[in-house]
Amino acid sequence: MKPILLPLVACLLTASGCTDRGAESAPQAQQDIILPVDFSRVSIRDGFWSPRLEKLSDSTLPVCIDQIENRTGRIRNFENAAKGSGKHSGIFFDDSDVYKALEGISYSLINNPDPMLRRTADQWVAKIAAAQQPDGYINTYYTLTGLDKRWTDMDKHEMYCAGHMIEAGIAYLLATGDRTLLEVSTRMVGHMMNEFGPGKRHWVPGHEEIELALAKLYSVTGEPKYLEFARWLLEERGHGYGRNEEGTWNAAYYQDSIPVSRMTDITGHAVRCMYLFCGMADMSMLSGDTVYRAALDRVWDDVVQRNMYITGGIGSSHQNEGFTEDYDLPNLEAYCETCASVGMVLWNARMNRLKGDAKYADVMERALYNGALAGISLDGKRFFYVNPLESKGDHHRKAWYGCACCPSQLSRFLPSIGSYIYSHSLDSDTVWVNLYLGSNAAIPTQDGSRFVLTQTTRYPWEGNVRITVSEAPGKIRKELRLRIPGWCKNHTLWVNGELFDHPTDKGYAVVNRSWKKGDRIDLSLAMPTEVVAADPRVKADSGKLAVQRGPLVYCMEEADNAQTYDRAGINFQTRFTDKFMPDLLGGVAEITAETPAGPLHLIPYYAWDNREAGRMKVWIDEK
Repeated sequence: MKPILLPLVACLLTASGCTDRGAESAPQAQQDIILPVDFSRVSIRDGFWSPRLEKLSDSTLPVCIDQIENRTGRIRNFENAAKGSGKHSGIFFDDSDVYKALEGISYSLINNPDPMLRRTADQWVAKIAAAQQPDGYINTYYTLTGLDKRWTDMDKHEMYCAGHMIEAGIAYLLATGDRTLLEVSTRMVGHMMNEFGPGKRHWVPGHEEIELALAKLYSVTGEPKYLEFARWLLEERGHGYGRNEEGTWNAAYYQDSIPVSRMTDITGHAVRCMYLFCGMADMSMLSGDTVYRAALDRVWDDVVQRNMYITGGIGSSHQNEGFTEDYDLPNLEAYCETCASVGMVLWNARMNRLKGDAKYADVMERALYNGALAGISLDGKRFFYVNPLESKGDHHRKAWYGCACCPSQLSRFLPSIGSYIYSHSLDSDTVWVNLYLGSNAAIPTQDGSRFVLTQTTRYPWEGNVRITVSEAPGKIRKELRLRIPGWCKNHTLWVNGELFDHPTDKGYAVVNRSWKKGDRIDLSLAMPTEVVAADPRVKADSGKLAVQRGPLVYCMEEADNAQTYDRAGINFQTRFTDKFMPDLLGGVAEITAETPAGPLHLIPYYAWDNREAGRMKVWIDEK
């Protein structure tokens, strides 16, 4: 099928951050496409998220910059590659950490201009550009260890690093208007397309990422060849082409056992799976081809119904950083890589746009507030690579890792959080509200007029949400779809103070009417504390229960339960109370359970390991 050109609709794909310029000129046949309202159009003013975004700028990005420039050899590798001398420091894929941190810096610059951050970004881009070879190739590991060995091992992450460079180049362009890194990226893609493709060499990227990056590059440049190359790479899988230098290519680990359109189950490395599924979803959306959709539906069911933790985390095994067998979800030994939880957000956001179904946004929210957010400390300076659901008190966040994919991943993901709140149809007649957090959003319109929604809420602590039309061109008819979370059993909706009897569709409350400035919707989501039992086939959770409230999964830490940690239990009749504690862990709603062993105090899972060392568990004995 010939690709359908959607010039500059890079927001379709975003892990984050491209604008939706040019959407109005897309083909009429594509009016059912759902686009995110990009974070550059969204201003976040939220009691929960704003402090975290401030810490990202003040703490997280400086930590990443310090590690890359001073404490490791990551930026020095580019300097050595540019001069053609010196040793390579670190792991063969360390270039990707520079690209991801640069992407995060660029996203931060879009909404929070900072001269020092801009200077850092410019310096890094200049060093990256200087390290590129005359034929367009860029990878400091092979430049410094022997260019004769490049493209000899499909698991050496050459295309993975190139994909992150593409994403950084797009982000840098959007933040600064400077095309330097984008041009470096397109020269690298040109080099790859000279080496690989129909009638050329076969190639199966051992770590996916290039596929979704190429789709994003197509959206920005309007060049169909990039989308066609992404499709070719997807279609290379499952035909026996994969290999590495050691001769130990594990096809299941690399998602290379069968063609991707025939996939039924998730296998192998969790993060690689997420990037693969993102690339398949992007291809389906951009090309209009539905060949991958049935496969995505099958693997989504397999992930969510049989292989996902209550936190939205995935990947139970340390051995392969991924999956073993269905319902194998140990707690103490859980892997649940932070990058995989971020990947769940990226993939489910895409699935939501493909299908317009709130069930995908439910999983996106679960992974966001629990699996991904746990990966960073409250001060923004320390990180989890692995996120177990139980700890003996010896698992703690670190300032950095030898394999630092998770810190750099969070540095680019968090500043793009605004891209996951709202979506709109290509013809702009429908707006989806997927996440609830305080924000102003300028919704694209066909005629370019201003239609701005303002959202106020104390979510995730309370379930009351107000959405106000703060700007509108007179009267404008739009259908607003507000997600009713899967955890919410009862909700009420008012329009301009009057109870509104509304239909629901695919998990959304639908309000279709003409809107003017000052109109408002009030949504009340019942948010009681709930006790949850696992599927009985999950042996690790037999005889145990978990607690959640709204989108948050809770856990018990020894710090709050020193006397009762080993004795306390809960059941479905346990009485719970919740109280917002502004001075506890940055401000949380603490849950207290009355048990025969004494009061049991629970905190949100994302906030654990931010005090003194001690044991923790999510799944509590049923007594």
